[in-house]
Amino acid sequence: MTYEPALPDGTLAGARAGSGNFSVVFSGLAAHAGRNPDDGRNAVLAAADLALRLKRLSHEGLSVNPAKIEGGGPNNIVPDHAILRVNFRPRTPEITTQTDEDLRRIIADIEREHDVRAHLHGSFGRPPKPIDSEAEKLFGLVKQCGADLGLSIAWRSSGGVCDGNNIAACGVPVVDTMGVRGGNIHSKDEFLIVESLVERAQLSALTIMRLAAKGAL
Repeated sequence: MTYEPALPDGTLAGARAGSGNFSVVFSGLAAHAGRNPDDGRNAVLAAADLALRLKRLSHEGLSVNPAKIEGGGPNNIVPDHAILRVNFRPRTPEITTQTDEDLRRIIADIEREHDVRAHLHGSFGRPPKPIDSEAEKLFGLVKQCGADLGLSIAWRSSGGVCDGNNIAACGVPVVDTMGVRGGNIHSKDEFLIVESLVERAQLSALTIMRLAAKGAL
């Protein structure tokens, strides 16, 4: 069990997408923006073009978030350096493999079309987390413990990732949203429902006691 927050109504995350974080470093060629701009190779423009092309890879099984572009300087200089940071959330291992291939292909296209050099850094650090039969058993135990405490426990798939992705990849059943109820995470409006502190502690305690008593799922 890990302690990401549950949803406001207590719903748990079930299957999860994977996650890949990458940085692409572009090296172009500086030039004067007025005298000889065409002699330059605009690294910021290449990074922006890559961001748009990667975003177009998004589909039902993959979300793509170009998160940040760094680079450039004075307005009168064609920028020769830029970095694009991007996050991918693939839902299956097959989509992970395809996305990695697409990323490298598109970067090669950008290098050729913009006449810049690009260096890729990063990886898919968290694999997708499906719900297998052993995970279903653990979810079932948590659901029953919740019912005995007067709590309605349900779960649904999530695009978020956490340590549970890597735990599940090792073949260990995991429920990774045993934390407090809350919402709007990663925003200025993130909140915690205070009364859920006690109920979620009780849910964990009862689940652990029953796991200990049974010795196995």
